[in-house]
Amino acid sequence: MGGDEIGAALKVLILGGTREARQLAGLATGERGFDVVSSLAGRVARPVLPAGAVRVGGFGGVRGLRDWLADNGIEVIVDATHPFAATISAHAAQAARMTGVPILQLRRPGWPQQPDDHWLRVPDMAAAAAAAAGFERVFLTIGRQHVGEFADLDETWFLIRAIDPPTGPVPPQHLLLLARGPFTVEQEIALLREHRIDALLTKDSGGDLTEAKMTAARHEGIPVIVVDRPPLPAGADHTDTVAGAWDWLCARSGRDRIPAETDGPVVGLEGI
Repeated sequence: MGGDEIGAALKVLILGGTREARQLAGLATGERGFDVVSSLAGRVARPVLPAGAVRVGGFGGVRGLRDWLADNGIEVIVDATHPFAATISAHAAQAARMTGVPILQLRRPGWPQQPDDHWLRVPDMAAAAAAAAGFERVFLTIGRQHVGEFADLDETWFLIRAIDPPTGPVPPQHLLLLARGPFTVEQEIALLREHRIDALLTKDSGGDLTEAKMTAARHEGIPVIVVDRPPLPAGADHTDTVAGAWDWLCARSGRDRIPAETDGPVVGLEGI
């Protein structure tokens, strides 16, 4: 179908909360042949909202999402959630299989390890906590959800940075820093030095908005405990660029590709 033959708008659900999700919603919202609703988990008190329609909160598991897709006539799903949002990604993949709705997983690349990096990769938060126990002063940048995994470490001091405060248990020795990035390399170096940090602990979230802390740790020769990403659900299309997701949406709509300004690698916002 040519670009002048515009039919009914394609109904799109974007599972979002990341900057790439907002970029994609901005491209697809408006008179471009798409009817887009973005869904946010609601775990951040003041999220940055995308363009277009937005819903906030869970769906009630796989069956709840399946029913919501049917009730709202959704024709395609783009899962552009945080790389560590494993539960909603699994639910979305299952609901897509149950309903026959095509799904695309949009994930920014992880950070590449540089020659001067001192990384210790771990598979999960339990292993991260075990690794953190070997250090005296740890900069914890994993968001607020998994801070409780470190609550039993009474001999390690933590600088905990998050957008919103943790709601569960916290380590007995800690300082909570509530802040939303991005942060500069200079700011991160100053923070590491001020608090005499001897290890950084982070998820492999990827994206340039939060990469400054990795650069700062490299500059200071500080080890980084890096939590590996959970695997993506099987059976879905996948891309690591907004441009790739935009191509996929345009192809699904049957329309010619509308030029997009975001034809490079995607970047994302940590913790949401």
